[in-house]
Amino acid sequence: MIGNRDWRGFDQAFMRYGGSTKGKQSPTAISAHFPVHLGPAIGHMTRTTQRKRTDAMHDIRTIRDNPAAFDAALSRRGNAPVSSQILALDEARRAKILAAETAQAEANKAAKEVGAAKGRGDEDEFARLRALVGEKKAEIAALNDEAKAQDAALTDMLMGIPNLPDASIPDGDDEDDNVEIHRHGTPRTLDFDPLEHFDIPAIRPGMDFETAAKLSGSRFVLLSGAVARLHRALAQFMLDVHVEEHGLLETITPVLVREEMMYGTGQLPKFGEDSYQTTNGWWLIPTAEVTLTNIVNGLTVDESYLPRRYVAHTQCFRSEAGSAGRDTSGMLRQHQFEKVEMVSVTKPEDSAAEHDRMTGCAQAILEKLELPYRTVVLCTGDLGFGMTKTHDIEVWLPGQNTYREISSVSVAGDYQARRMNARFKPEAGGKPQFVHTLNGSGLAVGRALIAVVENGQQADGSVDLPAALHPYLRGKTRIDADGQLV
Repeated sequence: MIGNRDWRGFDQAFMRYGGSTKGKQSPTAISAHFPVHLGPAIGHMTRTTQRKRTDAMHDIRTIRDNPAAFDAALSRRGNAPVSSQILALDEARRAKILAAETAQAEANKAAKEVGAAKGRGDEDEFARLRALVGEKKAEIAALNDEAKAQDAALTDMLMGIPNLPDASIPDGDDEDDNVEIHRHGTPRTLDFDPLEHFDIPAIRPGMDFETAAKLSGSRFVLLSGAVARLHRALAQFMLDVHVEEHGLLETITPVLVREEMMYGTGQLPKFGEDSYQTTNGWWLIPTAEVTLTNIVNGLTVDESYLPRRYVAHTQCFRSEAGSAGRDTSGMLRQHQFEKVEMVSVTKPEDSAAEHDRMTGCAQAILEKLELPYRTVVLCTGDLGFGMTKTHDIEVWLPGQNTYREISSVSVAGDYQARRMNARFKPEAGGKPQFVHTLNGSGLAVGRALIAVVENGQQADGSVDLPAALHPYLRGKTRIDADGQLV
């Protein structure tokens, strides 16, 4: 499509010789959706205007250069080949752009000849050229509109295509094909039948599902007393460890975001039904990944700014549209829950090491809480839509006699960065590059509470609490069978 500089010269020549753009949308305005730097850099970053782009999920040049490899990577996820449809839309879009550029050259040539015809008094030629300039301008505007329509169609198609799986992850169909890579701790041997969290006598007084259902419906809980205190202590403990020991930047973010932020991290358009939207267009975040990652939305930062490591404790909201009938008892799967979330923004060459570092941060919380866990790498069939590699950390729940997910630590590569147009300027010079983004739970607070009380339950109905939490509970070490901290 025609850029601002070409259009300004065209407009000036056209108006100089009797043309007018009054009452019409200037082509300069039409092309103003292209990214521009708004003023000087503020500190170590510049901001570009937000827009949808055809490379806003996958690199279109990579698909052009090796469509077979692109389709092969998608097939590992069980997706049908799509490169031929993508390239057909791309070719149509580029053809419109080329036609617009050709028409622009013809318009520029005619605009220059208008003055010459006027100077020599050739009124017929002047009128013909002036009409030709007007026709070309209309043709260019139409071609630009058609190119934008093709661009939108291509973007919509790319938006629906998941991230490509990392070469290192196992192929598979579902969670049964995930591969365990680490195990820590041994589950306690109990001389009584362990209960699930909601049946433990110490916990029942402070975990009220009936009142929550009256207030809000199913999949909500009202916590009180010792259980509420334990929940608060867990969140505070996690934040302290991540900030003081792991060096993350504590951040308090909104829980209401604009729609484009949900597009930036990939929740939209694919998973709109799993999230809640307000009547005035805001979305409730399903995870602080949305807000923390979008901090760099539209920014070009200096290389020295990276890595950037954030942590936030927020409320999260999910409709659980695809979870009907699953985990209907207890507080394992809720519409509203709290989570401590980690997000890192790195250079591409550093993201693999950062993934391992973040996984270690989440594991450290579980180890300090004296909870047995295992870590698995997700197979291609269980991998999240926007991720290229994920480690799931699963904690032992004796009440269910199994390991359950308590954290997912994932690499998005440049998938989210392309959607957000988030880049960095290499210190060695050259063009800005897309950053890599990573995210992980550190941890889901409610699930951590479940794990703590199930693993700490005693035969008399009380719950022993891990030593790491005692300072957060003013020295109290257990919840007795009557639900009191003692």
